[in-house]
Amino acid sequence: MKTLPASVVCAALSTPAAGALAQPAFPTKPIRLVIGFAPGGGTDVLARALGQQLGETFGQAVTIDNRVGAGGIIATDLVAKAPADGYTLLVGSAAAFAINPNLMAKLPYHPVKDFAPVGLFATISYAIVVHPSLPVRSVKELITLAKSKPGQLNYGSAGNGSSTHLAIEQLLAQAGIKMTHVPYKGNTPAMTALLSGEVTMVFDPVLTSLPQVKAGRIRAIAVSTAKRSALLPDVPSVAEAGVPGYESGNWFGIFAPAGTPRAVVDRLNGAINKAMASGEMRSRLQSQGADPLLGTPEDLARHVERELAKVAKIVRDAGLKIE
Repeated sequence: MKTLPASVVCAALSTPAAGALAQPAFPTKPIRLVIGFAPGGGTDVLARALGQQLGETFGQAVTIDNRVGAGGIIATDLVAKAPADGYTLLVGSAAAFAINPNLMAKLPYHPVKDFAPVGLFATISYAIVVHPSLPVRSVKELITLAKSKPGQLNYGSAGNGSSTHLAIEQLLAQAGIKMTHVPYKGNTPAMTALLSGEVTMVFDPVLTSLPQVKAGRIRAIAVSTAKRSALLPDVPSVAEAGVPGYESGNWFGIFAPAGTPRAVVDRLNGAINKAMASGEMRSRLQSQGADPLLGTPEDLARHVERELAKVAKIVRDAGLKIE
């Protein structure tokens, strides 16, 4: 996932997609952004920020519809079956488009066939945080210690098959180490377990782990995305800290139902890119531990294909059970 420079975005907005932006036919009524997670959470905050910008661009209200349940499946299925007119959109993420399809034998939607990708708009990095009692201050030291004690170190996650679980399993596979997984029911219980010393390591969104890192209660040794986080500028990425090619984190994109007219998709994509290219939005997202992303509908389609293949490999390597 790469952020395109503003010059590229400006050029993109002068292409046929910009022509679509000039067409008055869409939108003529409010747009609904459907989210599969609760109000106030990370996904909700990012979606509301984007919705506000889209509303200003279109001159139409953009409403947020939180359809909570089943790990995002309810919301995803709702949009898959909505009219293909661009007025009902999904804030999709790794859970709905890469993790669930690889861990669940049956889903009410198909992550590729049932959607028209519109555009990526943000990614969130995880901080790799360890308990102070663990004698490591870098990824290299963690790998060395884990190799000397195969399976003896443990880590907590937000649950079996969660994005944080898979991010750690990806690291273990690429580094050639073994640790014992302790699943919890969410990131907050996993962090509580880390603070108490019940587990020695977790991957946690940078924003939520930052206060504990600053207080010295836990130690951040790396971030999971390809580049460093603006909130932890002195903490290296896993790739630069000793595991080349490693990259993980939660990502967010906008999806419309399959069959949505290309002119509508282009108009939406242009508005999303415009929002993400603004300094105001960049600052707003970075204050939430996120980074803006720009690109075309095809970029999002290719990203979903890569993520599906990547998670499939992690699931196979880790021997995770398909439900």
